[in-house]
Amino acid sequence: MEELIKKDILAVLKSTFDILQQPEPDTTSLKQLSNKTIHNASIFQDEHSVSVAILIYSLSKIIERVRSKFDYSKIKNLIEISIEYLEDDNLESYHEFITQIFSIISKTDTKFKLYVREVINQASIKKGSVIHEHGVSASKTAQILGISLWDLHEYLGATNTPDIDTDISSVRERLKFTRTLFS
Repeated sequence: MEELIKKDILAVLKSTFDILQQPEPDTTSLKQLSNKTIHNASIFQDEHSVSVAILIYSLSKIIERVRSKFDYSKIKNLIEISIEYLEDDNLESYHEFITQIFSIISKTDTKFKLYVREVINQASIKKGSVIHEHGVSASKTAQILGISLWDLHEYLGATNTPDIDTDISSVRERLKFTRTLFS
């Protein structure tokens, strides 16, 4: 893992830990932290950044839905341990603890098991659209996230991400310019 990515992930995980220390964790702040890791994921196509982004986004969605039933102490302990392993460059153990957090999220409540899976899947797809907006191809994004290209395309087609045309000149001016290129 590159040092810059490691530093960013550590900062995000520490901030996540701090947010979870609050009596009422701020889910908006968690979502913002999730989005922060997308930059590295889009530039370096780094799986660790992607998994942390999805993990934190999923945490925010679960907390919104089952605030009173969610056991923050287990998550906080696992985040704290994963931070220590990442600081010590023990990526195998770090990944193991991140996987345990995903497992806890998916086992929060049997009634929410299907919802949690859907949240994690939707988080992957949503994050995929952001990665795609940063210039990574849809097929590469789907491959990085382990989601189907079909689901990603379906989400991309449903979002209102306008194509921004920075050239505000009229069609006639652009046509005139194009003709001069071939003269």
